[in-house]
Amino acid sequence: MGAHARRHPGPTDQAWAVPERERACPLCRLAGSEGGGVSGRDLSDTAELLRASPAFAALCQVSARLGADPLQVQGPGGNTSLKRDGVMWIKASGTWLADATDSDVMVPVDLDSLIQAVAAGEDSAERPVEHAIAAANRRGLRPSIETAVHAVLSHPVVLHTHCVATIAVALRQDAAEVVAECLGDLGAVFVPYVQPGLDLAHAIQQRIGPETRLIVLGNHGLVAAGADAADAEALLRTASARLDRRPAAGDAPHPDLEVRLAGSDYVAADAPRLHALARDPDCLEVMAAGSYYPDHVVFLGPRVACAGSEETAPTAAARLAETGNAPPPLLIFPGLGAAIRQDASASTRALAACLGEVAARLDPGAPCRALTTDEEAALMGWEAEAYRRKLDAARDG
Repeated sequence: MGAHARRHPGPTDQAWAVPERERACPLCRLAGSEGGGVSGRDLSDTAELLRASPAFAALCQVSARLGADPLQVQGPGGNTSLKRDGVMWIKASGTWLADATDSDVMVPVDLDSLIQAVAAGEDSAERPVEHAIAAANRRGLRPSIETAVHAVLSHPVVLHTHCVATIAVALRQDAAEVVAECLGDLGAVFVPYVQPGLDLAHAIQQRIGPETRLIVLGNHGLVAAGADAADAEALLRTASARLDRRPAAGDAPHPDLEVRLAGSDYVAADAPRLHALARDPDCLEVMAAGSYYPDHVVFLGPRVACAGSEETAPTAAARLAETGNAPPPLLIFPGLGAAIRQDASASTRALAACLGEVAARLDPGAPCRALTTDEEAALMGWEAEAYRRKLDAARDG
């Protein structure tokens, strides 16, 4: 059976069928307008009760587990949420899921007002902090930039990761067909790339049904939903495993890389599959042709910077500076290996390693779809992403 051959559902697959209770009036239920709804706009007590619940503790445990897995989440990427009685707790923008059991990384949101804003296309849906429940937001954090996406999904728990196996499929031009083949029996829906935020939430709404629990986001990642955190995680792990190809082996940098880095601000990257990418000319040609997912653009900059055949790190950085570019955080030396700036943040290092992991899972015969120049520019100029970069710098500082 091939890496992307369709599988027939087994007993564990069938266990993820949507319960009957989840099929009725999804938006009404999660907004709290069915039984158990909360009247009035003071939801702080409700938010605190949910924070103290076993369901919230379970969400934090799953969040931390996913956040500690670099094949699922890199740095501050990904987000998770829990809804009940008109309140949604969601990961704060710029925080790390890996910290979910050790620090306060979740923000409570007034779900009813947010859903109304999304439906009306209001600007506040792009600024979810305006829907945060301030009295229960102890650290004054901003909700995730993808809060609207979580709000339009009806299930109590939603998990979103930047799974490398998923990205390696989601950047393909035939991604929709691969998703249908590998995940069709799980009811998966493919949504072509749309910038994260309100536009993505609307794009998802246009494609899903009330029973949709699994979404592959083009050039982006994976979304799994469920009745509880364990349910959603099981579905996410199964989807990830089905999409994963046997990754290419890692490699050590060529000894000559150190010569090219001498006297520079760069060191060899601690990422064997990134070195393998640098030493694979066919794969490097594909990956250097553009940027393929948002967090690459946000933390590594557009595209992949490559040194010339005889360039050292200082001369390559000087050449790039002449075109108005800052020294790239990641610099590829074709045939030799990959280098990263010594002052690179933990998030930057995580996204550099992610590039190698995605490249190692590419189907060499599948055409890929890179982000357009306009899509890259929209991410680089987005205030919400500038905020994440600011928090990233503060974390390492």
